[in-house]
Amino acid sequence: MRALSGASRTLAMLALVSVAAAGCGQWGQLKAQKVFKDANSAYQKQDYKKAAGLYEEVVANDPEKGLAYFFLGNSYDNQYKITSERIPENDALLEKAVVAYQTCADKTLNSADPNDQIYGRRALEYLALAYGTDKLNDPAKAEPVMIQLIQLDPAEPANYIALARLYEEAGVYDEAEKVLLMAKAAKPDDPAIYSVLANYYNRQGDFEHTIQALEEGAAKEPSNPVGPFTIATYYWDNAQSNFRLSSEQKMENVQKGLSSIDKAISLRPEYMEALVYKGLLLRTQANLEKDPDKQQALLKEAETLHDQAEEIRRRKATGAGTE
Repeated sequence: MRALSGASRTLAMLALVSVAAAGCGQWGQLKAQKVFKDANSAYQKQDYKKAAGLYEEVVANDPEKGLAYFFLGNSYDNQYKITSERIPENDALLEKAVVAYQTCADKTLNSADPNDQIYGRRALEYLALAYGTDKLNDPAKAEPVMIQLIQLDPAEPANYIALARLYEEAGVYDEAEKVLLMAKAAKPDDPAIYSVLANYYNRQGDFEHTIQALEEGAAKEPSNPVGPFTIATYYWDNAQSNFRLSSEQKMENVQKGLSSIDKAISLRPEYMEALVYKGLLLRTQANLEKDPDKQQALLKEAETLHDQAEEIRRRKATGAGTE
């Protein structure tokens, strides 16, 4: 048999090395799969310290197993304790979680497997939370993660709302409003976004836009009495607590509140909370009235509404009737 030439021997050695490497890779994946099951078992038992160690072994044997990085990150995340003081050992857990979440997203978001993509998005959501005020408190790093989530799912309002909250907490109010309006545009038929928008305006002391957002939300569900009821409560609160209003302006708020609460009651006649608030509006109106006879009539009507609400409450408590 003729001896192999130098070049042939080199090619043969390379072939053997390639086969060996492929074999090692397959063995690593097989070992990773076995350890992954043990890690999942520890995770389900909420033994997060043990689970983290096992998931570390999984990714060491199969670095491309993107799903494992999510559970690795979450295992570290669940060991982290929210404290008033920065503790290096505690912060280190969260820092490991951040690396794992980011690695999961990098390895799964472009995967052909829809399940991988789901966990990639979830990893970004947890990553944003890790940068939140009660954890690492790093809004500059949270912002691009939230923007990426919006880009991945432009029709999901929750991601816009989270980014708007980040801007509001940072005092960047123009950007917060802009992002909330983008959320409204992304899902204009969702009444919940109008409530979020109204609460934002209310926190800014912008009563006009608060009411506007509430009215837009109520219009999306014309048969739901909660919308007009909520509007009425805001009018009552403004008439009661806004000391910058004149008596005439307070009375205007009361009248608008009564109009809205009557609509709620017409949609649900035994709406106990609406009856209570109508009574409160009438008492506020009585305080603003100068005619004693009108005052007494309003107070009497308010008392009647109180009794009706109490009767509904008693029937509910005894199961004798429902709305």
